[in-house]
Amino acid sequence: MTATQKVMIVTGGSRGIGAAISRSAAAQGYSVCINYHNRKSEADDLVAEIVKKGGRAIAHKADVSDFEQVESLFHKVETELGPVTVLVNNAGVTGKICRFDDVDPQIMNRVIGINTMGALYCSQAAVKRMSTRHGGDGGSIITVSSIAARLGSPGEYVWYAASKAAVDAMTIGLAKEVGGEGIRVNSVAPGIIDTEIHASGGEPERVDRIAPMIPKGRAGTAQEIANAVMWLSSDGASYCNGSILDCSGGR
Repeated sequence: MTATQKVMIVTGGSRGIGAAISRSAAAQGYSVCINYHNRKSEADDLVAEIVKKGGRAIAHKADVSDFEQVESLFHKVETELGPVTVLVNNAGVTGKICRFDDVDPQIMNRVIGINTMGALYCSQAAVKRMSTRHGGDGGSIITVSSIAARLGSPGEYVWYAASKAAVDAMTIGLAKEVGGEGIRVNSVAPGIIDTEIHASGGEPERVDRIAPMIPKGRAGTAQEIANAVMWLSSDGASYCNGSILDCSGGR
């Protein structure tokens, strides 16, 4: 392995925004680990697609809400691809759309477990490996947040908004803590993006309902969010640290 090799972990990387990030990273010369939890066939297909195009990729199953599985994920990447240079905390779930007083507590636990604790566990694992304080060469941590963190998602996903507000706080605080140790920590906050997450939340037509309220007049695409993530991972964003980049079409 040379000092110029780039290795990226994309959690929840087998579909939607995660898959777009994985493809973009591979196209830009990253060796990519596509983390998944349940979607093995999609992850394997994406690895095959990247490899066919001359890229380097592996898939690894891990529930990011489980600290031990996160450690196993990072060990797998270090063994097969090399030291991680970029972590993208993308894995996320919402639960079904409903009022806050109707949501099942188990759903809230799962959302916080994946969206918040998953980002915390993965970021901690990355810092232990990237930080110059621990003998690392530095790196970049990017979390896919949501504009729900500032809008609150009343009547839809208040608990989800809370989970994303937590990772925004992590982004700001961690950036200040490790910025002098060679690590940049930033977030991308998408608005309404046209992916299957809306169907999994119980409203497949949600994009059509909300799109007219967006100043741009349309939902965003997974690739547009991937573009923002890849910019934050690049040297072009070398002075961005603790930033939360709004990608919402002006909403």
